Amino acid sequence: TALENVMIPALIAGVSSKEANDRAMKILDFMGLVDRASHKPNELSGGEKQRVAVARALINDPAVILADEPSGSLDTHNKEDLHQLFFDLRDRLGQTFVIVTHDEGLAKITDRTVHMVDGMIKKY
Repeated sequence: TALENVMIPALIAGVSSKEANDRAMKILDFMGLVDRASHKPNELSGGEKQRVAVARALINDPAVILADEPSGSLDTHNKEDLHQLFFDLRDRLGQTFVIVTHDEGLAKITDRTVHMVDGMIKKY
């Protein structure tokens, strides 16, 4: 289920099942997915699956989250929602996101953009 998926990293880190459940439900609530907690992946939309993945990344409160093409498989609406979610998390939780993307629209709204060309950082 979405809940179990989000809980797994906390359980691996040695957090008790009750604490992992509580943390996961709090994050799912923040993501607007608390009503989808008992749903299996095939019962979730693409956007919901991406938000579950973000929730899973947040469960152990990391200082930095690495995201590789996080919105590549989403439609325009879900992509925009996910991008906004990253900025909301940055602002509300103090999270730092390092995002690898080919999406110029996302790159334009980030705090900082670094371009790579042929495996080398492009100088500005």
